[in-house]
Amino acid sequence: MAELNYAEVVDHLVNWIKKRVEKAGKKGGIVGLSGGIDSSVTAALLKRAFPENSFGLIMPCCSSPLDKQDAYLVSDKINMKAEEVDLNETFATMLSELKNIDPGEDKVAAGNIKPRLRMTALYYLANRWDYLVVGTGNKSELVTGYFTKYGDGAVDISPLASLVKTEVRELARELDIPESIIERRPSAGLWEGQTDEEEMGLSYEKIDEYILEEEIEDEEAKEKIKELENSSRHKVNTPPLPERDKLLEKAKN
Repeated sequence: MAELNYAEVVDHLVNWIKKRVEKAGKKGGIVGLSGGIDSSVTAALLKRAFPENSFGLIMPCCSSPLDKQDAYLVSDKINMKAEEVDLNETFATMLSELKNIDPGEDKVAAGNIKPRLRMTALYYLANRWDYLVVGTGNKSELVTGYFTKYGDGAVDISPLASLVKTEVRELARELDIPESIIERRPSAGLWEGQTDEEEMGLSYEKIDEYILEEEIEDEEAKEKIKELENSSRHKVNTPPLPERDKLLEKAKN
């Protein structure tokens, strides 16, 4: 892995956020504060880019109390304006209604409701305040498809998308994010006890080695990453559309 000057990385990403928000004709940005390392780093960068026009939204949704605790820890640390919207009842009501159609249990399908509800809340406030929604996804998640389509993947800008997870950890230290958050096991909070690496069956170190070196000795891990990469292409590509020329050609016959 190449050694990076993380002070320079911070400066570059802060300026990048400024330019993207200004190019969009917006006033600032809003980020979902989950208490995890990615959202903490993103919030710290956004706060530096827009000291007076940045906001962190904390959205409990049948999630661990530690998530909310760490989210407030970060917002206090970086002095970012933050408030909470409780999605517990909203999630429970929606899931209950959906189970009237199909009463079966599916942890992944149910868990994916949560980031989609959170993104709805973020976009409501972004629309109200003329902000962009700032995503928290990193390159390791983009390559493996470890995000929810039209959930945490539905954002306006993604400042961490060119950095792998291990680089985000170093960036967090440069930004003075609390060590307890940096060392906490990454989790999307989709269900109780869920962690990213257990769900994927891979460590971020293996994923990052594959991305950065393009070759790893662990053949089993390499094949698993390739499988994840191939099966998630629909998440990173725009929806396929019928080609009009071909449609018209068929319709005329």
